[in-house]
Amino acid sequence: MSKGKLLITGATGMVGTWLTRRAIESGYDVRAMVRSTSNRDGFEGIDVEFFEADMANPESLPAALDGVDFVVNTAAHVGDWGPAEKFRAINVVALEAMLVAARNHGQLKRWIQISSLGVYSAEHHHGTDETVAPDLSGFDGYTQTKAEAEVVLNRYIDQHKFPAAILRPGFIYGPGDRHVVPRIIERLSAGQMKLIGDGKKMMNNTYAGNLVDGIMLALENDAANGETFNIRDGRLVSREEFVGAISHYMGLPMPKKVPEWLARRAVVLIEGFARLRGAKQAPLLTRARIKFLALNLDFSIAKAQEKLGYDPQTDFREGMKSALDWAASQGLIEPASERKTG
Repeated sequence: MSKGKLLITGATGMVGTWLTRRAIESGYDVRAMVRSTSNRDGFEGIDVEFFEADMANPESLPAALDGVDFVVNTAAHVGDWGPAEKFRAINVVALEAMLVAARNHGQLKRWIQISSLGVYSAEHHHGTDETVAPDLSGFDGYTQTKAEAEVVLNRYIDQHKFPAAILRPGFIYGPGDRHVVPRIIERLSAGQMKLIGDGKKMMNNTYAGNLVDGIMLALENDAANGETFNIRDGRLVSREEFVGAISHYMGLPMPKKVPEWLARRAVVLIEGFARLRGAKQAPLLTRARIKFLALNLDFSIAKAQEKLGYDPQTDFREGMKSALDWAASQGLIEPASERKTG
């Protein structure tokens, strides 16, 4: 017997694809919201209903909620460059259009909003938990509008008793990532990547499979309603271990280190010049990248462990290897073991 109809937005992304398969295995009827141009190869061999809609076109969204019992909103405009309005259109405006539709349809049992640990202030964190408020003045459009989206959803929770939970993952990696890790490898190969500071600071690594475990727990646990949860791997890794795992797999040398003070001085000029010339692509160094590479990003998952029974099973070493193996199988990267010599 079906557990109900589950709508997954951003279904063709890494997390959406993982979640679609897991939800079907768990007994949900899944409606995958996709754009007309979306690549659907990741859904071969599974019974999934496709619904064509576009977060950039709010008028296309309400019909996606018809007959839906559960929603997991993984869709977002991501990046560390560009005007906040571009991020806001997807991350906030489209979200509210869907929330209105969900209320109007009147049968929703649970909404799971995938937010980000990036909503916290850009400073060192050592066990920060959910009692700390998000920073609404984020210095990039993505983190600012993800924080704004939480405000919108919490308003619906408070004013309308809307049945929702917010999950905040950190840096997500795993099989299915066609963008972030391959881009890091590209920069490592070109000698353009540097470790900022001592490389010892912790990052908020979150394996896609661990995140999906957390999503399923939040879907099926009434204790999740009205709550916000930090989600990450059980073991955090330093930037040295993170970059070292990739460098070793690729047979590339570790990048050199630059002092954090120097990077912070340089980024003001680099970002300023990029904005002056109207750059559409992010420059090599941004404040968001300094945050990713230099800050200690240790966030507590005690609440998710206690309330949801969250117990991340996959360690970084295993998870990163599976991510790199998958990228190699897709021809996205060429590890040292596969390169021709001589």
